[in-house]
This record gives sequence, C-alpha cells and structure tokens, in this order.
Amino acid sequence: MEFKISKELIQELEQLIQNKNDEQLGVLLNDLHHADIAEILDELDFDEATYIFKVLDSEKTAEILLELEDDLREKILSRLSPKEIAEELDELETNDAADIIAELSQSKKQEVISELQDVEHAKDIVDLLRYQEDTAGGIMHKELVKVNENWNVFTCIKQMRIQAENISRVHSIYVVDDEDRLLGRLSLKDLLTTSAKTPISEVYIKKLNSVMVDTEDVEVARIMQKYDLEAIPVTDELGRLVGRITIDDIVDVIKDEADQDYQLAAGITQDVEAGDSILELTKARLPWLLIGMVIEIVASFVLKSNESAFQKYSTLIIFVPLLSATAGNIGVQASAIVVQGLANGTLKEFSRDYFSKEIAVAMISGTIISLLLLGYHSFMYQQYQVGLAISISIIVVILFAATLGTLVPLFLHKNKIDPAIATGPFVSTTNDVFGIILYFWIAQMILGF
Repeated sequence: MEFKISKELIQELEQLIQNKNDEQLGVLLNDLHHADIAEILDELDFDEATYIFKVLDSEKTAEILLELEDDLREKILSRLSPKEIAEELDELETNDAADIIAELSQSKKQEVISELQDVEHAKDIVDLLRYQEDTAGGIMHKELVKVNENWNVFTCIKQMRIQAENISRVHSIYVVDDEDRLLGRLSLKDLLTTSAKTPISEVYIKKLNSVMVDTEDVEVARIMQKYDLEAIPVTDELGRLVGRITIDDIVDVIKDEADQDYQLAAGITQDVEAGDSILELTKARLPWLLIGMVIEIVASFVLKSNESAFQKYSTLIIFVPLLSATAGNIGVQASAIVVQGLANGTLKEFSRDYFSKEIAVAMISGTIISLLLLGYHSFMYQQYQVGLAISISIIVVILFAATLGTLVPLFLHKNKIDPAIATGPFVSTTNDVFGIILYFWIAQMILGF
C-alpha cells in the first residue's frame, strides 16, 4: 500500500526535532522506505530536513539522497562536509555516487573523492565521471558479476559468491576472456545443472545484446525495450566489459526524455520544473513566444494586404481563425505521431507508404470539414461562390499542414536535431502564415479580387 504523508506526521516530526529527540525520530523513520522519507523531507523546513538527514545513519540517508528533489539535495550537500558526503557515497553503487559527485563544484569533488574509504570504489567513480551523462558510460554501473571462460563451474560459483557481496541484485552473469573482452553470458540454470568440473567455455551462451560506452542513453533504452531486457552489458572500444545498465536506470532515461519532448512540444526550450525560479521559467518559455510573435506579425501583413477583399467579401475574414486553428491542429497531430514513431523505433526514416497514409487521412478529414463548412456558409450567408472558395482553401491548407507536420520531424531527425521541436509552436505558427497565404491565393483565383 502506498505511503501517504499526513499533517499529523509532519507535526509530530517537527515536535521531535524541536525537542531534539533523536532516538524517537530514528524509531519513527527507520522503518519507512527511503523514497517516502524523501517526500517527508520535501514537506519540512530546510533546517528540519537537514537535522533529520544527520540523525539517520548513512546506509539510510544515502538512498534518501537519490530520491530528493534536485534543489533540496543541492542545499543539503552544501551543509555536509566532504567527509560526510564521502560516507554517503560509500553506501551507494558507483553510478549513483558518480551522479551526486557530478553535481558538486570541482574543488569539492576532489575533496570528497579523497575521503572515500574504498579505493576501488573511488577509482570506479572517477572512471564513470569521464563519460558524458547522456551516454551508456554515463549511466552504467561498474558493479557486476563476470566469470572467465577458462574456469570450470566450481571455480565460477566460488568467484561469483565473492563478487555478489557488493551487488544489490544480480541480473546476469557475464563471460569474459583473459583480456576482459565480453564473450557471452551464463545461464543460472545451466550453472546449477552442470557438473562442477565442466569448463565454462562449454556451457556459456554466445548470443548477447550489448552496447558501447558512447552509445546514447535513448538508444540503450530503445534496445532494452525492444528485447525486453532487465540489464545490458557495456563494452569499451576494444570490446572489454566495463559495466552494465539496469532497467531502473532506463526508466529514468525514458522519463527524462518524455519530459524533455513534452516541453519542446509545448515550446519550452530548456529543461524546467514547477519549482524553478520565475527567471528560469521565463527564459525557457520566452524564445518560442517571441518567434511566434514575429511569425504572427508576418501573418498580419498578409491580412492587411487583402483589406480590399474583406470589404467586398466580409465573410473571408470571419473564417481566418477557423482556418488557423484547423491547420494548426492537423499539423500538430501529424508531427506528434511521427515524433512518437521516431522515439519508439517504429519509424526510422521517410516512408512513402506512411506519408501516403497521412495525406489520405488529411484529405478525408479536409473533405468532411470543407463540406460541412460549405453547407454552413451557404445556409448562413447565401454566398455560394465565397463558400466554395473557403471550402477549397480549407482542403488545401489541411493538406499543406499534414505535409509539413509529417516531413519536418523526419528532416530534423535526419539532421540530428530533436524532432520534438517540430510539434507545438513551430508547426502551429508556420501553418498560420502559409495557411493564410494559401487561403487568400485560392480565394483570389476563384473570386477574382
């Protein structure tokens, strides 16, 4: 059952902190999951959160540290000495420890690393800091279980027991050669049902998915999702096994990518959260608003240049908002589906079949909308020729919007630009200008103004 924070619990904690009743605080919190305690700390005053953090033991607070909101974690780390931070990191797996160290200043990084008690742990953390955070190397764990192809089953089991002591969960057993090059994986079932003297080289499975250290994290996520993997090994340029990535790391990658794409689609140019400052939120949102303003000014010039048409055919101006909204919606729908296809791997490049399907959908939708519009205009205004001009314009603009919404994300993807920026403001505002130009061009040809 999911834990829920109550007002009574917060009040009780505040009272215990005020009375400095550390023993009772420990009793109250130690049985809770670290993610629940992180939620509680977010609800408390910063000084109260820091007090609780120092009362609990490092084994507990290390996990809590990972669950805290970025701002609160940064503040708490600023209150801890390099030695205290090192005590927390000694309890964490290498990739989690590296993520926290990466948030520190350069001078404090060195101090914390020098305070780490486990020399091998420190070396692994330093090694991970070399990689870009959005690559396989940047999200991998150094902790894993590996066996040599030259060992027999008995030696293998003995070595696995030693290695597994420092690992919270064993997903796979990897097989390497004398140079640490990845060869395959070992089935636990085969290990348990094979004679103790049997060489590992005779029983390991050679077919194995793996990624290189410089593989982008989103590509790792796609591979793991495609093959339904709980973990995947990571190799360096020489094929040597250097780490593993587990499904919990990939869930974070997928969430971060989805958040980023959603923000880009909404016209937010950088990663922001609800708790960010007014200045940060404004900087993230303003650029697309300014671009949209410039594009809409262009649209206003197009409208102004057709003033004479409005005077003669007044209903033309009435349907401009409908034209813009419909074209914008069609374009966003088309681009959103393409972006989704590119993200999950079902669409990798331009497909004539898919493009034809999207145009067919736009044609059917446009025809239905234009016929309804023609009927409405004819009934309300009895201007049949104007209604025909508006209806034909709607079909053409919808087809243009669908084409733009389909091709732009594919073009951006091909040029290594995040296609998510094609959705939302980009497609909507671009459709506004070109849609209005097409609208009046077709109306001019039919009505002759």
